[in-house]
Amino acid sequence: MALEKILFGTYTRRVSKGIYEAALNTETGELQDAKLVAEVGSPTYLALSKANTLYAVDKNGDQGGLAVLNFADDTATLTQEVLAEGASPAYVAVDEARQLLYSGNYHKGTLEVFAIAADGSLTLTDSFQSEGSGPRPEQGSSHVHWNNLTPDNRVAVVDLGADKVLTFDVSDAGKLTLVATYETEAGFGPRHLRFSPDGQYAYLLGELSSQLSVLKYNADGSFTHLQTVATIPADWTEHNGGAAIYLSNDGKFVYTSNRGHNSIAVFAVKDNGASVAHIQWISTEGDFPRDFALNPDGAFLVAANQNTDNVTVYRRDAVTGELTLSQKDFEIPESVRVLFI
Repeated sequence: MALEKILFGTYTRRVSKGIYEAALNTETGELQDAKLVAEVGSPTYLALSKANTLYAVDKNGDQGGLAVLNFADDTATLTQEVLAEGASPAYVAVDEARQLLYSGNYHKGTLEVFAIAADGSLTLTDSFQSEGSGPRPEQGSSHVHWNNLTPDNRVAVVDLGADKVLTFDVSDAGKLTLVATYETEAGFGPRHLRFSPDGQYAYLLGELSSQLSVLKYNADGSFTHLQTVATIPADWTEHNGGAAIYLSNDGKFVYTSNRGHNSIAVFAVKDNGASVAHIQWISTEGDFPRDFALNPDGAFLVAANQNTDNVTVYRRDAVTGELTLSQKDFEIPESVRVLFI
């Protein structure tokens, strides 16, 4: 029996206590053995380093920041908290080559860079304050929602509030240099970004517009717009917010989650990466799916519904890219982040 472990990051507003773990049985296509592994305040996003240090968004009273946990032997032990007044970050990513960690704060509109010490602990090396706004009510100021490495080891930062994607060079010492700024259509509200396996293209998900844009990623760190498509049906008139986006390992399919329409949207990649075509919507069998994840070999997709405290599993057809329901109503409270480990 093949079991693949998953960590779930959550909000702790109602019933959740922190970070949970479960196992996906790849024979039955079902999750099992849910358990709490760490009590952390609203650990909405998680990243695990190769040294088995777990970095989680953390909230403690009126302070927000990051929790550092030693995740050896399947138990999580808190070793450090990096907290400051105000809201918690929205995203955290590990840079293994430079031993840096990047943290994006939605409410503050900042990107912070930390050096990772040998014991996994963090020291701030640089920060960037993004600026700007957009036409929608949610865009009164900068809102950094995503930050991660580009294929050429720069760092891209997605600013939902300012309708921008910023590209930075990063020194080995963790210092940032802004090299390019891409501006979306006004009100696009970009949230998350993913790159094609060959690094030539990027797929940008608009939370506020419920749209997906295909971009060319250029050698100088800039982006060129190629295509924009809807992530929801044309006749959907109720509220929706795009949330997470992932690609299949072969780069042939793009998956996005819809909060409101409560679905996973599936797109086939065309023109060697330069365009996409919608092929499926499938219900998440719950309300407000934020993050989801493909398992390592891409045979399954696991989606978490925050408001209904349930996780849904799909089998994925590697040829067609389409999803079929395998399990619903697996309980994880207030789940936000889905991370195969």
